[in-house]
Amino acid sequence: MKANFAHKSIFAFVLAALIDQLHKFYMIKILGWQGGEFITVTPFFDYVLVWNPGISYGLFAAIPAWGLIGIMLLACAGLTYWWATSPSNLVRWGLAVTLGGAVGNIIDRFIYGAVADFFSFHAFGYNWYIFNLADVAIALGLAALVWDMFTSKGSET
Repeated sequence: MKANFAHKSIFAFVLAALIDQLHKFYMIKILGWQGGEFITVTPFFDYVLVWNPGISYGLFAAIPAWGLIGIMLLACAGLTYWWATSPSNLVRWGLAVTLGGAVGNIIDRFIYGAVADFFSFHAFGYNWYIFNLADVAIALGLAALVWDMFTSKGSET
């Protein structure tokens, strides 16, 4: 059972990275967006292309892309070890989806030197950070880990 679910979580990993990269490929290579494009979708949501040279919220933007890639690869190695040794299916799924999103953003750094972000939510003068589908995968994976943390009784789920 554990090996079968491992394959399913690997599928979730691949799907998270693939959906993110296909979206970015379409927007950048097919539609030709380069940065600064802006489409108002609703009064609280804009579709844009912003290049993020840092990590979340642009943190550590002064660190070169190769340095951020190194840090992210180390983090991914640790998460992969956790994935491989976890007895919990929910934890494995959460880690797989998180890793898929992280790999999507690492690929951006290799290709472009920065991460392509597209989705901008705002209301009442407050702008939430601009994010991409890889970030959505990371957030979903982390939500699964938090859910497991509060609902797990220490046995295999």
